[in-house]
Amino acid sequence: MTQARTMFYGKGDVYVFRTYANPLKGLKQIPESNFTEKHNTIFGMNAKVALKGEQFLTSFTEGDNSLVVATDSMKNFIQRHAASYEGSTLEGFLTYVCERFLDKYSHLDAVRLEAQEYAFDDIQVGTSEGIKTSDLVFRKSRNERATAAVEVARTASGTEVVELSSGIADIQLIKVSGSSFYGYIIDEYTTLAEATDRPLYIFLNIGWKYESEQDAFGENAANYVAAEQVRDIAATVFHTLENKSIQHLIYHIGLRILDRFPQLTEVNFGTNNRTWDTVVEGTEGFKGAVFTEPRPPFGFQGFSVHQEDLAREKASANSEYVSHV
Repeated sequence: MTQARTMFYGKGDVYVFRTYANPLKGLKQIPESNFTEKHNTIFGMNAKVALKGEQFLTSFTEGDNSLVVATDSMKNFIQRHAASYEGSTLEGFLTYVCERFLDKYSHLDAVRLEAQEYAFDDIQVGTSEGIKTSDLVFRKSRNERATAAVEVARTASGTEVVELSSGIADIQLIKVSGSSFYGYIIDEYTTLAEATDRPLYIFLNIGWKYESEQDAFGENAANYVAAEQVRDIAATVFHTLENKSIQHLIYHIGLRILDRFPQLTEVNFGTNNRTWDTVVEGTEGFKGAVFTEPRPPFGFQGFSVHQEDLAREKASANSEYVSHV
C-alpha cells in the first residue's frame, strides 16, 4: 500500500498591519455581550502560509527549484494583498489570499493560511470635551486574540474552501468562588483533597466551525460570530454556573455558544487548569484566603460540543442547561 506523502513548505511569522480596513457592523446582539461592531482601524495579524503541490516533489528529491516560490515572496504576497482586501474579517482575508495564490501560481494544488489576530485595544484620552475614546491612538492588547485557519484547494471547476475554522486563543479567567471538584476516584495514588468551593483559574482556547463558510466572511454580519462575543459568553457561563469541574464548565459554555449561534455546527475546547495553590485558609475574622501560583504539571482538557448535544439537552426534561441569562 502506498502511503500518502506529507509535502508542503511555507512561511511563518508574517506580520500584517492594515489601517482603515472596512469595519464589521451589524453583528447579532446577544444577552451576554455588548460587543456589536469591530471598527478595524487597525487590522493586524501574525500569519503562517503553506503551499501544497505534487510538482514540488523534485525540489525535495533533486534540488530542482524551478517551481519553487521563495518564502520571502510568500511574505510579500500576503502583505501586499492586504491593501486590496475589501472585507472585514480575518477568515475572509485568509480565504482571499489563498485564492489569489492559486490564481497566480498555476502549479499549486492547495494553499493553507492560518493567523492569530494582533490586536490593539481602544484607549481613553483627555479632550476639550472630556474623556473620550481616541480614534487615533490605540494600546497593544495583551489579552486573548482571535484565530482562524483556511485551506483552499484547486478543483476541476475552480477553487474550493476545504477547511475553515475560527477561534479565540488565550482566554484566562479566574472565579474566586462557586466552583467545586469532588467525587472522583480516590485510591492509593490520590493526594488531591476534594473541594466543595474553590477558586478556579483556567486558560481556554475555543474554536468553532460554521455550517456555511460564507458566514465567516462577514458579508452578512448578523451571521458572523465575533471572537469577542464568544469570550463574553464564556465569562458569563463561568459566572453563573455552579460548576463541578472544568469539563462540566466547558460543556455548558459550548451549549450556550451553539444556542446563541445556530449557524455553527461545532464548538471545540483546549483548556488548561491553572488553579492557585492555597497558602493561608480563610478563618473566622479573615475573609478570603491567600494563594500562590500552582506548581507544574498542569491538567488539561480537550472536548467538542455539537448541535446534536444542544438538541438533546433541550429535549430532556432533566437537563440542567439554561439557555437564557
